[in-house]
Amino acid sequence: MSNKREILISILKLTREGPVNINLIVKDSRVPLSIVKEYLAKIRSLGLIYFKDELIYAKPIQRLRIALEAIKLGADPEKVCRNLSWEEFEEIAIKAFEMNGYSAIKHFRFRHKGRSWEIDVLAMKEKVVICTDCKRWKRRMSASTALKVVNAQIERVKALAEALPKIKGKVKFRLKEEVFLVPAVLSLIPSPLKFYKNIPVVPIFQLQNFLEELPAQVHSLNHLKVSFE
Repeated sequence: MSNKREILISILKLTREGPVNINLIVKDSRVPLSIVKEYLAKIRSLGLIYFKDELIYAKPIQRLRIALEAIKLGADPEKVCRNLSWEEFEEIAIKAFEMNGYSAIKHFRFRHKGRSWEIDVLAMKEKVVICTDCKRWKRRMSASTALKVVNAQIERVKALAEALPKIKGKVKFRLKEEVFLVPAVLSLIPSPLKFYKNIPVVPIFQLQNFLEELPAQVHSLNHLKVSFE
């Protein structure tokens, strides 16, 4: 089990800048070549990596799956997260939204009441605008930490709801005559509860299911309605 963890962490570390040779994984993980080859073949069959010209490649979505598999096998989440870039996490979120028919943008910044605000990912489909805060917790968060994160996101989305009629021209997608702003938190590691104050805290690999179920649940979630004249 420990060999598998070390191989996965080495893949994460060494593929951050591009493809890597198997011999470097052997050296970094300190796992014998025969075991590395056997395990690479297994995770290749699972779609976690691919080979080309004797090099090992891992796309961002594969790297995230590798990270989650390493944590599942008992790897220290903090050690795993050090080898995942913030940009990878957000790009995976953007792609997930777009695959489900949403228009999505990163780092939506605005000013309201003399203060600067930012929504990590803003995604819109029809009248629903999901306002997402992306979190790469290094360890499983406590309920008190989750509440702090959720309260901060509520504050951001309230500010956006108040400011939106005046700044809607800054949004890159066309807004309907009315929209429903839905605060959400996207995490790498699952939280103790799925909802806090009716705000979803969604592990990134459950985002697909969440988006599929959202149309039927949106009005039961904490949301803010914004109308435009």
